Amino acid sequence: MIHFKSTLTAATALCLLTAGVARAQDPEFIVFDWAGYEDPEFFTAYIEAHGMAPTYAFFGDEEEAFQKLRSGFQADAAHPCSQSVPKWIEAGLLAPLDTSRIDRWDEIEPAFRDIEAFSKDGEYFFVPMDWGNTAVTYNTELLSEEDVASLQAFADPAHSGRVSLPDNVDDMYALGFLATGVRDWSNVTDEQFEAASTFLRAAHQNVRAYWSDGASLAQLMQSGEVYLAWAWNETFSTMSAEGYPIAMKRDTAEGSSSWVCGYSHLANAPGSDDRFYDFINAWLEPATAEYLVAWWGYGHSNATAMATMSEEDLAAVGLETSENLRAGTLWQGPLPAEMRERMIAEFELIKAGF
Repeated sequence: MIHFKSTLTAATALCLLTAGVARAQDPEFIVFDWAGYEDPEFFTAYIEAHGMAPTYAFFGDEEEAFQKLRSGFQADAAHPCSQSVPKWIEAGLLAPLDTSRIDRWDEIEPAFRDIEAFSKDGEYFFVPMDWGNTAVTYNTELLSEEDVASLQAFADPAHSGRVSLPDNVDDMYALGFLATGVRDWSNVTDEQFEAASTFLRAAHQNVRAYWSDGASLAQLMQSGEVYLAWAWNETFSTMSAEGYPIAMKRDTAEGSSSWVCGYSHLANAPGSDDRFYDFINAWLEPATAEYLVAWWGYGHSNATAMATMSEEDLAAVGLETSENLRAGTLWQGPLPAEMRERMIAEFELIKAGF
């Protein structure tokens, strides 16, 4: 049985953990990551081996990370998500992996590990690590389940100023496509893209704030300022564990979305290859998988470790599955490069009010 967190808030925990990492950073290994992933519980075996945590640098979204790396920024490991990996491979940013040095490679969920777009010329470039869902998340004291039965709620003027959406192009277009009847974005038409963009413009009119991380969204929802969000598992898991009236609805009329992210070895890595594989092996430990699920509400790519967790525990953080949920899911898989560039450009216009 997984023991879920109780009284320590995510924001407080993050401050403590960040402070701890700041005091002992490994100068020979730099990780370019999303804020929050410097949590030392993700790589305890690395700390045990080297006496300190990696050095961290952070990005706000993958396009920012891509541009910074292309401009010459150096790090050893980076944390892209699936839809960006082909672009990063083609740009020469990633080094091929020596999978013989990844101790639990065979335990990784094959549906993630063996995606064709993650390899080139017979070599792998991406280690899937964390996965989750993006779905309707709402305050149950201010909205009923009927109020959020459809994704059209995000564009309903009745919710003006009470909505928060992610400052993330992939999650936003997952919402836009789902809301307009598309559950597979691998080959969308111009008409489908325009329809999704039109929906996102309508939803933009109701947005109080675009959130960039789970902690900022939790603050908005805890205050009651926002009562409806398109959010990751983390928000539901954290807030429900702390007793806030919140629910995550993945079975709307149009469905919800799922994603997978992971780590890659950067081609211009200045540090130690040994440390990179120590880091990856620490992340793939069963203890890391249990911590990721219990404290963050995300799934782990180690299928062997995930199989030991009960359906009850997975449901408590929004990771349950069924044929109905799978059928209603837009998988944020790798995208054609041209389409993703269109999404990035259009989303910037939408946020600016155009």
